Amino acid sequence: MSPSMKASVVAGAFVSAFAFVGQAHAQAFYLQEQSARGAGRAFSGEVADTGAASLWWNPAAIADSDSVEVTLNASAILPRGEVVDRGTVIVRPAQTPAPVGGSAVSRNPINNGVLPSGAFVAPLGRGIAFGLAVTSPYSFTTDYSDASWARYSADRTRLRTVDIQPSLAIALTDWLRVGGGVNVEYTDASLSNKLPNLSAALPDGEQTLSGNGWDLGWTAGMQMHNDFATVGVAYKSAIKHDLKGDLVISGLLGPLATSNASLSGVHATFYTPAQIIVGGRFRATSKLTLNAQAVRYTWSKFDTIQLGAPINAAIPENYRDSWSLAGGVDYAVSPRLTVRAGVQRAITPTQDGERDARVPDSNRWNYGAGASFNVSRRFSVDAAANYVDFANASIDRITAAYAGTPAQTPVLVNGELQKAHAIVLSLGGRLTL
Repeated sequence: MSPSMKASVVAGAFVSAFAFVGQAHAQAFYLQEQSARGAGRAFSGEVADTGAASLWWNPAAIADSDSVEVTLNASAILPRGEVVDRGTVIVRPAQTPAPVGGSAVSRNPINNGVLPSGAFVAPLGRGIAFGLAVTSPYSFTTDYSDASWARYSADRTRLRTVDIQPSLAIALTDWLRVGGGVNVEYTDASLSNKLPNLSAALPDGEQTLSGNGWDLGWTAGMQMHNDFATVGVAYKSAIKHDLKGDLVISGLLGPLATSNASLSGVHATFYTPAQIIVGGRFRATSKLTLNAQAVRYTWSKFDTIQLGAPINAAIPENYRDSWSLAGGVDYAVSPRLTVRAGVQRAITPTQDGERDARVPDSNRWNYGAGASFNVSRRFSVDAAANYVDFANASIDRITAAYAGTPAQTPVLVNGELQKAHAIVLSLGGRLTL
């Protein structure tokens, strides 16, 4: 095989599989579980609430802080579901289409996980406060078996992010608060998938990509208050991610053997979406507060993944803009105990005909219930439970190993996400000093 052909095969193998996965709990591979208080009402009032627990959604939330506040949260995310083969075939060069083989049902490919988050607020003067939120908005692990029918488009994927958001907020008047912050985000990712050899009698090869990088975004927001209502508006910018790492291709045999490679310094760039968040909290009685929140996600920014040298290719993702709507209630049972509940509807940014086993995402309903208990004048405990119900969805994105070369091997994917749901258990504490 000539050097140019080898480079083309390597690029074709790489392009066939590089994508993120995420049957998450807000939108695609975004996780919204950054507050146990918010989880209890299905994230229906965070942009309009106050204090450190709402800092991720709206930096204006801390403007009137008159004491130091610390909040820590952890959410146990327990997803369940099946990714089922409905007749996927593979077309090797000069051979008739054949079933892809392997296990026809992949159960629970997304691993259980614990998502931590926290925030700190300190007043700097009358109506001015500094805050720092540390979150992990894009994090998960998926693990398909080596024998899964989906092995050529997804095997094991691990994504971790750490978002550090320092913020400053100011109360401009007794009814208007504004705030802004910078999002410093670290991303570490690794993913792998199987590669078909030219003969079905040969074992599969494999490719593994790993990389990391630091990137910047920003957040800004405002809140308007009166005695009965608070309205909040916030904008979280899209973030352009630039990951640098390594690609290893191994296990290719016969004419493909010279394409086994270990490449360093591979660059991949992509965008995570902006969020436009609008919400309100309305005091219906002395004990009952009504919450509503809408979020628009600009997922169409995630249209391609650009791959730099030595790959020099672009992978189409073709996500669409999407949204979520949520409503909920807070009820003060007593001065020490507040209970809450909510429901959220979210629409997936993935599209039929473009969805693969790395992103088995679908429309979902999120039902939440929770409570806050004031252990003392300075310390409160938040707890919540959520049930997320995912709709069945097609897994139908056609892929091709070694695309654009004589070894091109299309995989005509025909599968379905079934019986998908998740239970999320959140616990947090808020301390005022």
